[in-house]
Amino acid sequence: MKLVTSESMRAIDNQCIQALGIPGLRLMENAGVGTVRFMEHELGALAEKNFTVVCGKGNNGGDGFVIARELTARGASVKVYLAGHAADVSGDARANLDRLGEGKVTELSDGKSIGELVEAMTKSDAVVDAVFGTGFEGVPRGLSGTVIGQMNVCGRPVLAVDVPSGLNATTGVAEGECVRAAWTCTMGLPKRGFYLYPGRDYVGRLHVVDIGVPAKAIEEVGVRDNVLTVREAAALMPDRPGDAHKGTFGKVVVVAGSVGYTGAAALASMSAARSGAGLVFLGTPTSLNDVMETKLTEVITRPLPETAARALSKDAFEPVLELIRDADALAIGPGVSQDPSAQALVQAVVEEVAIPCVVDADGVNALSPDRIAGRRGRGAMVLTPHPGEMSRLTGHPTAEVLERRDEIAREVAAKTSTTVVLKGAGSLIVEPGGELFLNPTGNSGLASGGSGDVLTGVIAALLGQGLSATDAAALGAYVHGLAGDIAAAEKGEIGMVAGDVMEALPEAFLRIVGAA
Repeated sequence: MKLVTSESMRAIDNQCIQALGIPGLRLMENAGVGTVRFMEHELGALAEKNFTVVCGKGNNGGDGFVIARELTARGASVKVYLAGHAADVSGDARANLDRLGEGKVTELSDGKSIGELVEAMTKSDAVVDAVFGTGFEGVPRGLSGTVIGQMNVCGRPVLAVDVPSGLNATTGVAEGECVRAAWTCTMGLPKRGFYLYPGRDYVGRLHVVDIGVPAKAIEEVGVRDNVLTVREAAALMPDRPGDAHKGTFGKVVVVAGSVGYTGAAALASMSAARSGAGLVFLGTPTSLNDVMETKLTEVITRPLPETAARALSKDAFEPVLELIRDADALAIGPGVSQDPSAQALVQAVVEEVAIPCVVDADGVNALSPDRIAGRRGRGAMVLTPHPGEMSRLTGHPTAEVLERRDEIAREVAAKTSTTVVLKGAGSLIVEPGGELFLNPTGNSGLASGGSGDVLTGVIAALLGQGLSATDAAALGAYVHGLAGDIAAAEKGEIGMVAGDVMEALPEAFLRIVGAA
């Protein structure tokens, strides 16, 4: 599903109204009616229920006026408050204010009217926030800030119209008071800030209201950001024919591990096995092989030349090439360490690899954009850096990587002709042409050692089953985050570990397949 910023949503609205001739009043009506239908779904019959609708002076307030009218038509008791003066309301919003009828809206201007609002909200089954919309930036001041603060402490669930008031829909930043919604009914398309922190904490349950935006309007604007839905994830799932054998689902080779980092190798290889790979081979330092054979029942291990420090040696280059000669995908990097010989091995393998490959962790640390771009082997490649690794890869400070995540990820993807997965809350997947996918799944429990190794194994398995680099990365990130959500539901975000995420992968795949 396309994901929009404030600017791109404004451009889409303009395309609808000016280029395609769709009346703004129709879009506003669709927004209000669609929101009320969602309220019926969540709250049941609306007749005889009590609602407070708090409106601003712009088009978001216009949506609120439609909602108030529709709630009243369904037999609900509705009180409508305006954060400002009715004389300042204009355009389509004014038309819908007039349709409510004279005397139906209370202007909020003094302590007495704020007191009336507070009393009405405490007696409501739900409060509707229609103060600020997608175009809001900055800090809610004066009356608006007071109203938003009162909504947050009224003790009743709040439904935000389009955007929780006070939230920047593009960045997900709340610089001052911001509505903490139980639900957000957003119009037309989801907003980027809903999937970024702290925005995700304010949105509550998100519902996208179809207001009749034609696909042509979105295409004309050229939106290049996306958020993956569960049905879209299901559509990416590799086929599983009933007459399959091990070879049908790919041979995956994982080159990983060093002394002290056997867990990275185990998690990556077992996660590949848990993600549908037919055969998984692990190449690891010779002295660690016996440990890995004992630990990994379903993975075939291969001892590789090592250094005196028990890291992979550059002398493992030829054995690795032999190991991947008839493989379908390679994962390299988890736990290989920053031993100079291991780094040289990664550089040599990446230079030559002709099969799909995912490079993670110390594998990324061994590379530079120029080295990746100039490689002889032209197998599809996925890079999976966290912000610190992206900083080392590009030379940008980590703080800058965090501030310019999408821009830097696009730069690296374009320069290296790879798919980039920039990990973090709301991981970004960017293809070489610049199309971006934001992953909506996952939680803070994934911020623990080994979580990235699980992701590497998932992506490698999907590459081995024939998915393109971008599809494997996008589906892999979605599955990984969903497995984290499943693990968190059972263990809690505090106590879960990477192994719990790996064990939850089968359930995550089941849920995605079930959504098809």
